[in-house]
Amino acid sequence: MTRSFARVLVPLVAACALLAGPARAQVSATDFPNKPIRIVVTFPPGGSADAVVRMLVPRLNEKLGQAVVVDNRPGAGGNVGLAVVAKAPGDGYTLGVGAAGALSANTSLYAQMPFDPSKDFKPVGMLAAIPFVIVGHPSLAAKTQAQLIALARAEPGKLSIGHGGNGTAMHLSAALFSQMAEVKLVEVPYRGSGPAAVDAIAGQIPLAVVDLPSALQQIKAGKLIAFAVTSSERQPMLPDVPTVAEAGLPGYDSTGWFGVVAPADTPAPVVARLNAEINAALNDEQVKSAMRNLGVEPAPGTSKAFDDYIRAETRKWAKVIKAANIRIE
Repeated sequence: MTRSFARVLVPLVAACALLAGPARAQVSATDFPNKPIRIVVTFPPGGSADAVVRMLVPRLNEKLGQAVVVDNRPGAGGNVGLAVVAKAPGDGYTLGVGAAGALSANTSLYAQMPFDPSKDFKPVGMLAAIPFVIVGHPSLAAKTQAQLIALARAEPGKLSIGHGGNGTAMHLSAALFSQMAEVKLVEVPYRGSGPAAVDAIAGQIPLAVVDLPSALQQIKAGKLIAFAVTSSERQPMLPDVPTVAEAGLPGYDSTGWFGVVAPADTPAPVVARLNAEINAALNDEQVKSAMRNLGVEPAPGTSKAFDDYIRAETRKWAKVIKAANIRIE
């Protein structure tokens, strides 16, 4: 390169860099999107999170004017899928749907993480909350939560409680219950909520923490006892079942949830546009009804509120995980 050419090229490159910076900063909601959007769902097809996203897709397609494509990437408690999102360009065209595990608890559960949830993502908005229910086989010598706690205290380490898998929100719900009730239960991991419910119905395990759809009909049929729901409020599908807090453990609140995140450097106007369209879809009456039939509660809100919630959940579960000495290698 000649010196004269370098004297021309260097200022030209600098000028281009200056122009490129403001251009990115000035991205507006009206400029976005102009090509298909990929949503990486960190769960396999057929689950509640996947079903909810697919409910939203037709409305997002219409409102955004571009195709929204679902890309299922399950594995490692959500870490596999969100690692893809963390490394994607921050242009709003790759989004992730993560849950309590990958976005909050996994930092305390896993010795190594492929990303830092607090630094590598920009929360777009929560999608849904998933309450759980503590159930037992009718043969159990306890019919209320108070009786269950008394039984567990009288026979420490004898009662087992099934849950949806190590590190899942159901696992952590069981751990939090044991800590607050000051009881020792043997925690039994299953490959999902459904198998845990099946074994509880069959009497293979005396207790389980499962999602509502997995146990609702069996509770109504009297094949399972519903001791309490884990959420802070009673659930419309089980209005006569108290919350864990109401039934004797004030302050208990454990709810599964999932929401949308984008790479950390995604422009604020793009995040705002996505948040607005997602909330509009969640507020659609048909969508709300379909979600509730799945046993999940729509949870529209601001990206700031979702960010605050993730941080609060991270602090909360870090304490529970440390106290229970739970680790996943």
